[in-house]
Amino acid sequence: MTTTDEIIEQLKTLTLLEASELVSKIEETFGVDASAASGGGMMMMSPSTGGGEDAGNDSAATAFDVILEDVDASKRVAVLKVIRSLTSLGLKEAKDLTTDLPKSIREKVSKEEAEAAKKELEEAGGKVAIK
Repeated sequence: MTTTDEIIEQLKTLTLLEASELVSKIEETFGVDASAASGGGMMMMSPSTGGGEDAGNDSAATAFDVILEDVDASKRVAVLKVIRSLTSLGLKEAKDLTTDLPKSIREKVSKEEAEAAKKELEEAGGKVAIK
C-alpha cells in the first residue's frame, strides 16, 4: 500500500504537460485509451483524446474562458440575470461588467461549462466567445 501512496504523492506534483505525457505513455504501453474512461474523475486525462503525438499540443486547451463581447441593449436585463447566476455577482457588479466589453464572465472552466454558459448568455441576448 505504501508504494501506491508514494505514486499518488508523485502524481500530485506533475504539471499538466507532464500529466499529459504520462497519460500518452500509459496509453502506448498498455494499449488503452484514457478518453474512454467514465466519470469526471479522469479529467486530467482528457488532453489525450487527440492521440499520442497530439497530446502535448492539446494540454493548453483543457480550460476555457467565456468572454462576453456585446449585449443587445434591449436584452440587457436578461443578460444581467444570466451573468449573476453564472458568477454570483451582485446587480451593480454585473452592470459594471457589461459597461466596458469585452469582459471575461467565466475563466478556466471545462469545455462543457463554457459551452453551457455561452448558450445561456446567447439565449439571453449576448454575443459570446470561448477562448
